[in-house]
Amino acid sequence: MSHTPHELAEEFPDKVELMSQLKQTDAHFSRLADEYHEINRAVHRAETNVEPMDDIAETDLRKRRAVLKDEIWAILSKS
Repeated sequence: MSHTPHELAEEFPDKVELMSQLKQTDAHFSRLADEYHEINRAVHRAETNVEPMDDIAETDLRKRRAVLKDEIWAILSKS
């Protein structure tokens, strides 16, 4: 466990401006980014034991975060 937040700006630093633009103009992208942020925060709280959860639940959240990140990257790489 890294205990490091995986913020989208840190994951895709060269796409920060594009992400900001897409959040304002693309409702689907905005929903994906919001869901990613929400799940990412939940994972981070679990990792740091602020809100502990069982390993299976944490693993499920990590998998969902990875799927969202892949979907976000697919949109970013086409724009």
